[in-house]
Amino acid sequence: MQYLDFEQPIADLEKKIEELKSLSTVSDGILKKEIDSLNKRVDELRKSIFTDLTRWQRVQLARHPERPYTMDYIDHFVEDFVELHGDRYLADDKAMVAGLGKIDGESVMVIGHQKGRDTAGRTYRNFGMANPEGYRKAYRLMKLAEKFKVPIITFLDTPGAFPGLEAEERGQAEAIAKNLKLMATLKVPLISIVIGEGASGGAIGIGMGNEVFMMENTWYSVISPESCSSILWKTWDYKEQAAANLKLTAKDLEELKVIDGVIPEPLGGAHRKPKEAAEAVKAQIVKSMKKLKKLSASKLIDQRIKKYSAIGAFETVT
Repeated sequence: MQYLDFEQPIADLEKKIEELKSLSTVSDGILKKEIDSLNKRVDELRKSIFTDLTRWQRVQLARHPERPYTMDYIDHFVEDFVELHGDRYLADDKAMVAGLGKIDGESVMVIGHQKGRDTAGRTYRNFGMANPEGYRKAYRLMKLAEKFKVPIITFLDTPGAFPGLEAEERGQAEAIAKNLKLMATLKVPLISIVIGEGASGGAIGIGMGNEVFMMENTWYSVISPESCSSILWKTWDYKEQAAANLKLTAKDLEELKVIDGVIPEPLGGAHRKPKEAAEAVKAQIVKSMKKLKKLSASKLIDQRIKKYSAIGAFETVT
């Protein structure tokens, strides 16, 4: 288990517990009592730390390398999943995975960003940063889902759309804008869930849903704290201050009515109990699909347009 800097006190205690367990006298009553006492202290410490996290600490949790990714959720609760490839223009973007499957027997189209676990995997998945062909693949499969009247589930987890020169040359902005236009008028239920990082257009490019949810320790913002800091202060040193002012956590966006709800995570983050986290995500998807399937195509579109039109606050001055 990899620990973040603010988890170091927990790491120290758990290391001590493992050392005690490795002793040959582990069956000794006194030693067992000490282990139980330390385990209790770990639980109390974890609860104390994770019930009062800063916005920057939640950003760190969203980026935890052991956090479940899109394919982990698919493997856990999407039955008979068949991945579909290619944008029919240029290539198949490995940072964007998509395909057909079933959730509790209900056919769904699942689309999501995918990161890698190791150096080779991260390179293969381009660190979860999709190129235009990734968004065009998503566009093609959203249209396919609409054709067959299949609900669409999207998982958002990206540090942003790929910013390379070649991506701009192939129309990165146009590909994302085209997806936004399509998602606004899709005739099938569309549910979006932020499972990690939700950065800028890279996230919203597959994230306009009838219902949008965030997992408890994720972030969703027009810009990352580091980039915000580099623009305002010309250095990354103020990233924590930037995170605090961006109001990018699930709790913040629920209060601002940008999202429809927060999906709880196991204490310590989704990476500590990934199966429990996946079950919480599945439960929300099933609940939302049951509700949205009752709406006609025209009502789905109307609900989506009204939802995004209502975001934000303004005042008319005469």
